[in-house]
Amino acid sequence: CTSSRSPSHSFSFLQRSQQLKHSAWLAPAVHRLNSSLPVNIGVLFVPQQEAWVVERMGKFHRILEPGLNFLIPLLDRIRYVQSLKEIVINVPEQSAVTLDNVTLQIDGVLYLRVLDPYKASYGVEDPEYAVTQLAQTTMRSELGKLSLDRVFRERESLNANIVDAINQASDCWGIRCLRYEIKDIHVPPRVKESMQMQVEAERRKRAMVLESEGTRESAINVAEGQKQAQILASEAEKAEQINKAAGREANAMLVKARAKAEAIQLLAAALAQQHGSAAASLSVAEQYVNAFSKLAKDSNTLLLPANTGDVTNMVAQALGIYTTLTKPQAVKTQDEVPPAQEDTQPPATEVLKAEQASSS
Repeated sequence: CTSSRSPSHSFSFLQRSQQLKHSAWLAPAVHRLNSSLPVNIGVLFVPQQEAWVVERMGKFHRILEPGLNFLIPLLDRIRYVQSLKEIVINVPEQSAVTLDNVTLQIDGVLYLRVLDPYKASYGVEDPEYAVTQLAQTTMRSELGKLSLDRVFRERESLNANIVDAINQASDCWGIRCLRYEIKDIHVPPRVKESMQMQVEAERRKRAMVLESEGTRESAINVAEGQKQAQILASEAEKAEQINKAAGREANAMLVKARAKAEAIQLLAAALAQQHGSAAASLSVAEQYVNAFSKLAKDSNTLLLPANTGDVTNMVAQALGIYTTLTKPQAVKTQDEVPPAQEDTQPPATEVLKAEQASSS
């Protein structure tokens, strides 16, 4: 009874599983299963990274490990062959709506591995098809939580959330989802144009901001440079004035003072010689006449004495002033009172009168 029932049942199962895979565009998964199950001849060699599920009289018996295995013909039958290698499944393109109501077309790649051949054989009818459908629904639900901008920025977190959701549901199937990768994200043309315009506007904004910051920094640098230049110029001018005052001008004043002192000494020595007073009187008279001649040249105001034509009187007045200034004063005793001043008073009065006459 078992031998008459099993061939048709296994053929119908393979045919139904292949139809489901073709309907889900899972062409690579069809090659994972053998076209026909191995025949029990008593002695079997299981390849590496494969697990053969054996049923004895229609009930699960054991899982054959890679290598040499022995089975009882007619009683034991190989029911499922599970590959323990990593399986790559292409998730077909599907539409999803983001949080900001943008429709996207997204496809991906799913990487699986069978950890428990028993659960993968008896826990679900078609584990690959179930995981693929779970990946599609999880992707749509995760995309609905994100806006369009976050979808592009958080692709890694989106992949991790999809893997976690698949593993929570596929634990009872004996399948482990290793990773999920989004291949392409297709945006509607209008949304793409809007994104390009946004990018261009953002680039222009950054360019204008950078240009304004550059202009501001340039103006600040120029103002700072002018400030430093003025400070340095003022400090240089101050130092120059200090150096001039402490150096050249001070030395010039000292030289002038020394020259004047030497001139005074020479003049005093000359006056002390014989006929020195006469020479001094002649010099004073010449200077008086020269000064009087320059009165009309230096200003519009002309001052003339009453006796302009009397040159002799003018020279006599000049000599009288000089004689009064150079007249030696007599030695006064402590008891003498103002008489000495009375002797000198008339010449001073004459000097004042002479000055008033010249000024009038």
